[in-house]
Amino acid sequence: MAKTLKARDIMTAGVQCVGAHQTLLDASKMMRDMNVGCLPICGDNNKLKGVITDRDIIIRCVAEGIDPATVEAGTLDRPLHWIDAEANATEVLQTMETHQIKRLPVIDVKGGHQLIGMITEANLAKNLSDQEIAEFASRVYATAG
Repeated sequence: MAKTLKARDIMTAGVQCVGAHQTLLDASKMMRDMNVGCLPICGDNNKLKGVITDRDIIIRCVAEGIDPATVEAGTLDRPLHWIDAEANATEVLQTMETHQIKRLPVIDVKGGHQLIGMITEANLAKNLSDQEIAEFASRVYATAG
Protein backbone atom coordinates (compact mmCIF):
# COMPACT_ATOMS: atom_id res chain seq x y z
CA MET A 1 0.00 0.00 0.00
CA ALA A 2 2.82 2.43 0.81
CA LYS A 3 4.00 2.54 -2.79
CA THR A 4 0.71 3.99 -4.06
CA LEU A 5 0.23 6.69 -1.43
CA LYS A 6 2.09 9.98 -1.71
CA ALA A 7 3.22 12.16 1.19
CA ARG A 8 0.43 14.63 0.36
CA ASP A 9 -2.12 11.81 0.80
CA ILE A 10 -0.84 10.94 4.28
CA MET A 11 -0.10 14.38 5.76
CA THR A 12 -2.16 16.72 7.87
CA ALA A 13 -2.61 19.87 5.80
CA GLY A 14 -2.85 23.44 7.01
CA VAL A 15 0.04 23.40 9.45
CA GLN A 16 0.85 26.65 11.17
CA CYS A 17 4.40 27.89 11.66
CA VAL A 18 5.90 29.69 14.58
CA GLY A 19 8.07 32.53 13.34
CA ALA A 20 11.80 32.20 13.86
CA HIS A 21 11.75 35.48 15.81
CA GLN A 22 8.78 34.55 17.99
CA THR A 23 9.59 33.38 21.49
CA LEU A 24 9.46 29.89 22.89
CA LEU A 25 6.63 31.11 25.10
CA ASP A 26 4.70 32.02 21.93
CA ALA A 27 5.51 28.59 20.48
CA SER A 28 4.36 26.79 23.62
CA LYS A 29 1.06 28.73 23.62
CA MET A 30 0.53 27.86 19.96
CA MET A 31 1.17 24.19 20.74
CA ARG A 32 -1.30 24.32 23.61
CA ASP A 33 -3.98 26.07 21.55
CA MET A 34 -3.58 23.70 18.59
CA ASN A 35 -3.12 20.62 20.79
CA VAL A 36 0.14 19.63 19.06
CA GLY A 37 3.59 18.76 20.32
CA CYS A 38 5.57 20.09 17.38
CA LEU A 39 5.63 23.20 15.21
CA PRO A 40 7.49 24.07 12.06
CA ILE A 41 9.68 27.17 12.37
CA CYS A 42 9.42 29.57 9.44
CA GLY A 43 11.90 32.31 8.62
CA ASP A 44 11.16 35.85 7.51
CA ASN A 45 10.64 34.59 3.95
CA ASN A 46 7.92 32.19 5.17
CA LYS A 47 10.10 29.24 4.23
CA LEU A 48 10.65 26.28 6.53
CA LYS A 49 13.69 26.87 8.74
CA GLY A 50 13.32 24.13 11.31
CA VAL A 51 11.04 22.21 13.64
CA ILE A 52 10.58 22.64 17.37
CA THR A 53 8.97 20.22 19.80
CA ASP A 54 7.50 20.64 23.24
CA ARG A 55 10.36 18.47 24.47
CA ASP A 56 12.90 20.88 22.93
CA ILE A 57 11.37 23.74 24.90
CA ILE A 58 11.45 21.79 28.16
CA ILE A 59 14.89 20.17 27.83
CA ARG A 60 16.84 22.90 26.06
CA CYS A 61 15.28 25.92 27.75
CA VAL A 62 13.13 25.43 30.87
CA ALA A 63 15.31 22.69 32.38
CA GLU A 64 18.32 24.96 31.92
CA GLY A 65 16.59 27.71 33.93
CA ILE A 66 16.09 29.95 30.90
CA ASP A 67 12.91 32.01 30.58
CA PRO A 68 11.08 30.84 27.41
CA ALA A 69 9.83 34.41 26.90
CA THR A 70 13.43 35.48 26.21
CA VAL A 71 14.42 32.87 23.62
CA GLU A 72 13.57 33.04 19.92
CA ALA A 73 12.18 29.83 18.43
CA GLY A 74 14.70 29.97 15.60
CA THR A 75 17.59 29.52 18.01
CA LEU A 76 16.47 25.98 18.86
CA ASP A 77 16.32 24.66 15.34
CA ARG A 78 18.46 21.66 14.44
CA PRO A 79 19.21 19.67 11.29
CA LEU A 80 16.05 19.71 9.24
CA HIS A 81 14.52 16.70 7.52
CA TRP A 82 11.55 17.05 5.19
CA ILE A 83 9.88 15.21 2.33
CA ASP A 84 8.59 16.29 -1.07
CA ALA A 85 4.79 16.15 -1.31
CA GLU A 86 5.14 13.84 -4.33
CA ALA A 87 7.33 11.28 -2.54
CA ASN A 88 5.69 7.91 -2.01
CA ALA A 89 4.87 6.54 1.42
CA THR A 90 7.81 4.16 1.29
CA GLU A 91 10.14 7.18 1.01
CA VAL A 92 8.31 8.83 3.91
CA LEU A 93 8.89 5.76 6.09
CA GLN A 94 12.53 5.47 5.03
CA THR A 95 13.19 9.14 5.84
CA MET A 96 11.55 8.90 9.25
CA GLU A 97 13.32 5.63 10.05
CA THR A 98 16.75 6.78 8.84
CA HIS A 99 16.64 9.95 10.92
CA GLN A 100 14.72 8.40 13.85
CA ILE A 101 12.04 11.10 13.70
CA LYS A 102 8.33 10.95 14.47
CA ARG A 103 7.24 14.11 12.62
CA LEU A 104 8.10 15.08 9.08
CA PRO A 105 7.30 18.37 7.30
CA VAL A 106 5.93 18.05 3.76
CA ILE A 107 7.15 20.52 1.13
CA ASP A 108 5.50 21.16 -2.24
CA VAL A 109 8.70 21.41 -4.27
CA LYS A 110 6.88 22.05 -7.56
CA GLY A 111 4.65 24.63 -5.88
CA GLY A 112 7.40 27.03 -4.87
CA HIS A 113 9.01 24.97 -2.14
CA GLN A 114 6.20 25.79 0.30
CA LEU A 115 5.38 23.95 3.51
CA ILE A 116 1.98 22.32 2.99
CA GLY A 117 1.68 19.76 5.77
CA MET A 118 3.15 17.54 8.44
CA ILE A 119 3.27 13.77 8.72
CA THR A 120 3.08 12.29 12.21
CA GLU A 121 2.83 8.82 13.65
CA ALA A 122 -0.95 9.28 13.80
CA ASN A 123 -1.01 9.93 10.05
CA LEU A 124 0.96 6.74 9.46
CA ALA A 125 -1.41 4.75 11.67
CA LYS A 126 -4.42 5.99 9.67
CA ASN A 127 -2.92 5.31 6.26
CA LEU A 128 -0.57 2.35 6.39
CA SER A 129 -1.00 -1.37 6.95
CA ASP A 130 -0.43 -2.96 10.34
CA GLN A 131 2.71 -4.61 8.96
CA GLU A 132 4.14 -1.28 7.72
CA ILE A 133 3.40 0.38 11.04
CA ALA A 134 4.98 -2.49 12.99
CA GLU A 135 8.14 -2.30 10.87
CA PHE A 136 8.29 1.48 11.30
CA ALA A 137 7.89 1.23 15.07
CA SER A 138 10.55 -1.45 15.39
CA ARG A 139 13.05 0.71 13.49
CA VAL A 140 12.28 4.11 15.03
CA TYR A 141 11.90 2.89 18.60
CA ALA A 142 14.71 0.33 18.48
CA THR A 143 17.24 0.76 21.22
CA ALA A 144 20.97 0.23 20.86
CA GLY A 145 22.03 -3.28 21.79
